[in-house]
Amino acid sequence: MMKTNSPHTADRLLRLAAGLTAAVFLALSVSACCCPSAGCEKAPAGFVHISEAVPDVILEIRYHSTYNFAGERIDGYEKPEALLTVEAAKALKAVSDDVMKQGYRLKIFDAYRPQRAVSHFVRWAKTDDMRMKAYFYPDLEKSVLFPQGYIAEKSGHSRGSTVDLTLFDMTSGKEVDMGGTFDFFGRESHPDWCGDPETQRYTGTANPSDRKINAEQFRNRMILRSAMMRHGFKPLAEEWWHFTLADEPYPDTYFDFPVR
Repeated sequence: MMKTNSPHTADRLLRLAAGLTAAVFLALSVSACCCPSAGCEKAPAGFVHISEAVPDVILEIRYHSTYNFAGERIDGYEKPEALLTVEAAKALKAVSDDVMKQGYRLKIFDAYRPQRAVSHFVRWAKTDDMRMKAYFYPDLEKSVLFPQGYIAEKSGHSRGSTVDLTLFDMTSGKEVDMGGTFDFFGRESHPDWCGDPETQRYTGTANPSDRKINAEQFRNRMILRSAMMRHGFKPLAEEWWHFTLADEPYPDTYFDFPVR
C-alpha cells in the first residue's frame, strides 16, 4: 500500500518544481537574448540609430547597396540604417543644427561598421574582382589597396563613433559638390587637395593638374570640416568625408553586431 506524502514533503516538492521551472526559464531567456548567431545579435545600450537621434539627416548607406568599391552588399549591413554611440550621435545632432542654419542637411554614407564588414573588405582585396575599379580606384592597382592602407584589418568605424558624410543643399535639392565621390581611393580625396585645411585657403595646386578641384568645391569641403570640428569631431588626413568623435567612449573596442 502506497504511503501518503506528508505536508512537509509536498512543500519541498513544490519548491523544487518551482526552482526547476525558474532555472529553465532563465536558461531559455539567456539563450534567446545572448545566442551567438548573427541573426539575434543586438546593438549595445550605448548605441542609437542616427535617424532617431538626428531626425534631419539623409541616409544613403552605401555598404547596404552595390554602389561601393566592392560592388556588392557588405557583410553585416542587414538594413540601410546607420548607428553611432550615444555620445557621437549627440555631437552629430549639434552639427546638424549648425549646418541647417547655413542651408544644408547632413547626408550619411556610413557610421558604425561591424568588424565582419571590415573582414569582408579584407577578403575582397585579395580577389581578382575589379568591377568597380573605374569608379573608385581608377589610378591604382587593386594589389596596392591593402599595403597602402586603403583597406585594413581594423577600422575606427567599428568602435562606433566614426561617421562618413557629406552636405545636402536644401535650396538646390542636391548633394553639395565636393569635387569627388565618397570612398574614392586617391590623393584627390585628401582634405588638403588644392588647399590648406588649416587656413582654409584655396591654392589650386594639384599634381596632376587636370585633377584639381575648384575653389567652390574646396570651400564646400571646408564648410563640412569646420562644422564637424566645432562640435567635437576630428578629421582624417586622407578622406574629406571621414570624422571621428575626439572623445570617443570605446577607443579600444571593435564591435561586430550587425547594422539593422
